[in-house]
Amino acid sequence: MKPPILGKKTLLRNYPVTESSSGELPHEAFVKEAEENPLYTGRHLLILQEGNKDVVRTTKLLETKWGFLVANTADFVTEPMCESKIKDADALFYNELGVALVAADDEKVKLLHDVHAGYIIEPEKVVYVPDDIPADTTVASTWGIKAIQADESVYTGAGIKVAVLDTGFDTNHPDFKERSLTAYSFVPDETVGDLHGHGTHCIGIACGSSGPQGIRYGVAPEAWIYAGKVMNNEGRGAQAWILDGMTWAANNGCRVLSMSLGSKVLPGQGYDMAYERAARYALSKGTLIVAAAGNDSKRSENQFSPVSSPADCPSILAVGAVNSALQVADFSNRALNENGLVDLAAPGVAVYSSWPMPVRYRTLSGTSMATPHVAGVIALLCEKFPDATPAIIGQELIRLASSLPSPAEDVGAGLSTAP
Repeated sequence: MKPPILGKKTLLRNYPVTESSSGELPHEAFVKEAEENPLYTGRHLLILQEGNKDVVRTTKLLETKWGFLVANTADFVTEPMCESKIKDADALFYNELGVALVAADDEKVKLLHDVHAGYIIEPEKVVYVPDDIPADTTVASTWGIKAIQADESVYTGAGIKVAVLDTGFDTNHPDFKERSLTAYSFVPDETVGDLHGHGTHCIGIACGSSGPQGIRYGVAPEAWIYAGKVMNNEGRGAQAWILDGMTWAANNGCRVLSMSLGSKVLPGQGYDMAYERAARYALSKGTLIVAAAGNDSKRSENQFSPVSSPADCPSILAVGAVNSALQVADFSNRALNENGLVDLAAPGVAVYSSWPMPVRYRTLSGTSMATPHVAGVIALLCEKFPDATPAIIGQELIRLASSLPSPAEDVGAGLSTAP
């Protein structure tokens, strides 16, 4: 299967825009940005309306009627699925999800659209690292650990598997030498090594401990780390790589999955069913998912963007960002669409954490930083309640949240707080 060309422009699909007076970013600005940062890879996702019940029948249709060479994730029982292993395939069925990734020319895609044989077809999204903001500070402040009271908790996340899907991880970082670490790259032709830095920073927040100066920056310092590289060294990825990572985390028994990544959505746009299928599958395997709400708003200019994809899915917890005064961050997205709610808020301004060597540490701002704070809190809760289902952990997570003066559309239940 040919990997997507993420550096080239792709077509912008027209989505309905609802009228609103809340200062959303205009459609024209969205289109202009899409020309520089493409929305779609050029491939498509075929989503079976009956879930995985019709995988066999649809596979036969693709093979016999359209001449596709079809691969299936069921063929990769003993090893993770990665596109580099199926370069000759025209389609890949995610057997667990009832979703197929299709790489076909426009004529075949049009024919598939015309059939309407129990499936829908959506363009595969390009996924990005949110535009995190370097903090203008030389002070190594870990105010977030104190704000969520992780430093007061008796729990450390010991033995809890925490997956972080991002740009990879610096596996040679000295702060993680003695840690349980499993790493895998779903990016074709790139190792798990983090040449971008974002993944190492987010993993540090969720699962890091302390540096040589004794400054604690990680929420769950004894968790078992699962680092899935789903975005390349430029901070871009294909939606299928995210689906690969989500199923990998679920199949490996990870109790929590953190995703500080996303694609922008318009006001009135619905959530992505392929992501929702993957999230429901993860929940069925005992994995609770948190994702970044996005950094596309400019609240100081009365501009608000909806919660990004995949955080807008009903089965994924969306995390907004607050600063050290517990005020909503200027960039943090808002619940504007029907299903795209903000569930919780967490520290996301001037957050200090690990960075690939030789830099070692860096301070950044973004909902990307808020999300692993919540992932770490979930790991602590899973340690406290080892037999609890994701639903019970989610309920306890919401119950423990500290109320904030900001509206629920910005912070959900409030500030995520450690048990």
